[in-house]
Amino acid sequence: MGGDQAPHVVIEGLSRVAQDFTDVTFQIYGSEAEVLPLLKAHLKLQSISTFIPTTEIITADTKPSAAVRGFKDSSMRQAIMAVREERADGVVSAGNTGAYMALAKILLGTLEGIDRPAITGLVPSIAGPKVMLDLGANVDVNPQNIIEFSLMGVAFAKIVLNLTNPSVGLLNIGSEELKGNAVLQVAQQMLRSTKCLENYYGFIEGDDISKGTVDVIIADGFMGNISLKTMEGTARLMTYFLRQALDQSFLSKVGALLAKPALRYVKNKLDPSKYNGAPFLGLKGIAVKSHGGTDTSGFYNAVTVAADMIRKNINQNISAMILEFSQKLKEDETLPDSNPGGVA
Repeated sequence: MGGDQAPHVVIEGLSRVAQDFTDVTFQIYGSEAEVLPLLKAHLKLQSISTFIPTTEIITADTKPSAAVRGFKDSSMRQAIMAVREERADGVVSAGNTGAYMALAKILLGTLEGIDRPAITGLVPSIAGPKVMLDLGANVDVNPQNIIEFSLMGVAFAKIVLNLTNPSVGLLNIGSEELKGNAVLQVAQQMLRSTKCLENYYGFIEGDDISKGTVDVIIADGFMGNISLKTMEGTARLMTYFLRQALDQSFLSKVGALLAKPALRYVKNKLDPSKYNGAPFLGLKGIAVKSHGGTDTSGFYNAVTVAADMIRKNINQNISAMILEFSQKLKEDETLPDSNPGGVA
C-alpha cells in the first residue's frame, strides 16, 4: 500500500506483468476496500493472485524504529514475512524506504559473509545503463563492506545487464592510485591482491558515471546517494532549461515541433521509470524497492527486476563469490587491516 499513487499504480503494474510473463504469481497485501475493486478490473491478474487483507499502513512519515516495533499487520511487514516464511520468493514495495530496509534486514537477515545489505540501482550513461551501489543504506563503511558491495554488484550486473564479465570501479575523488581515504586505499589493495574480481578497473571519478567507464560503480551510501540525487537534479534542471528555451519565441516553438522525435528519444533515455527497481542486495530473501512516485511502467520494471533475480538465483551466486573471496583472504597474509577506520 506504500507509494504516492498506491494501490492504483501497483495493480496496473502487476497487470502488465501478468500479461507479459507466464511464470509469475502474486500475493497482494493491502486494504480490502481499496485493492479489491481495482483487482476485479484485471481478470488475468486476478486469476494468478492471492489477496491478503491488512489493516495497517506504514506511511512516508513513519519512522523506521516505529515500523519495527509496531505495525504488525501492515502490508509491508506481512509481505516481507511471506518471504521469510518461504511462502513467496521475493517482495516489492514502493513504500517508506527507511522502514522497508529496517524491516527487511531484521526479518530476512543477511547472507552468510555479508555484513551489510546495499541499495542497488541502475543509472543512465553514454554507454547504456550501469549498476551503482550503495545508494544510501550505509553511510560509514569499511574495506570489507566495499569488497562485498563489489561482489554483489557484479552478480547483479550479470543478471540485469546480461554481462558475462562486468567491469568494476570504486568511486573516488580522483583516479590516481594515491587518491582517496584509507578505506578506499585498503579496499583497492585487497581487490588487487586477492584478484576476486576478474575485471577490476580501479578508481573512477564522478564524471565516469555518465561516461559509462565501468559497468558497476561502487561507493559508500553517503557518496552514492549524493551522486544519485545530483544526477536526478541535473536531469530536471536540463529539462527545465530546455522547456524554457523552446517556449521563448514562435521560431523556437516551430523548432521544437521539428525536433520532436529527437526530444522524445532523449526523454526515453532519461525516463526514470526505466531504471526503477532498487534491490536490497545481501539479504537472505529478494527485496526490491520501487520509487514512491513511480508510474505504472516503473512499478512494472521493479517487479521484473525482482523476477529476474529470483529466476537466476542471485543469492546463490553472491554466496559463492563471497565464499571464494573469504578463502583468498585467508590465504593472503600480506593484506593490511580490513577495518582501518574502526567502522563496526
